[in-house]
Amino acid sequence: MIRAPLSLIFPEPMNEAQLRIDLAAAFRCFARLGMHEAVANHLSAAVSPDGRQFLMNPKWKHFSRICASDLVLVDADDSSSLRNGEIDPTAWAIHGQLHRRLPHVRVAMHLHPVYATAISTLKDPTIQPIEQNTARYFNRVALDAAFGGMADTEAEGERLVRLLGDHSRLMMCNHGVMVTAPTIGEAFDDMYTLERACQILATAYATNRPLHILTDEVAEKTARDWEGIRDFSLAHFEEMKRILDREDPSYAA
Repeated sequence: MIRAPLSLIFPEPMNEAQLRIDLAAAFRCFARLGMHEAVANHLSAAVSPDGRQFLMNPKWKHFSRICASDLVLVDADDSSSLRNGEIDPTAWAIHGQLHRRLPHVRVAMHLHPVYATAISTLKDPTIQPIEQNTARYFNRVALDAAFGGMADTEAEGERLVRLLGDHSRLMMCNHGVMVTAPTIGEAFDDMYTLERACQILATAYATNRPLHILTDEVAEKTARDWEGIRDFSLAHFEEMKRILDREDPSYAA
């Protein structure tokens, strides 16, 4: 598969065909990384300029089998995909409200990865900045501390969107995490690094030794440094797609 150089794909919005390929690749990669949850959880990518038309995974299909052609084109103003059983009610509740209310959010990923979900169950689920991965999230994660069961109503989706506010990540306590981004590559890398940060933090907590937490100044500087290397995130995702192209390119079908 021919790929455009990063200098070309970085500033340009992708068409629906390319969005389908990239979103399918993200599903396959998360399955390979063990970050899927049976046949649950959802990723979405806006197609229309206003964000109201978006792609997402069909109801209850395993991430490892999703292809570009499987993705459902959903309209946030039309619940027919929900009524027809094409998408999960929790997907409609969360992603439908998000894309309807936040047009700047082009990509949203909601997962229950083991370490991030474990941190979400702590009384204080803050990702403490103890090294550069954890510092990426210093003061940059919104918090939902009011888990009330499965998010399967539009009112619950609206509440989560309000909590996200001007952040791009939401730690959903006792539930999982959500990240949003302008591109699939950035969202993928962010979710990957957030889970890795939580793995590092959980491992440090397990030692029962005092943590050496970075100063606010160093943590803030590190977080800003992360924000200055968007091309790193895009390169990471492109490399993951190259691995898929070599080992199992069926995701693009």
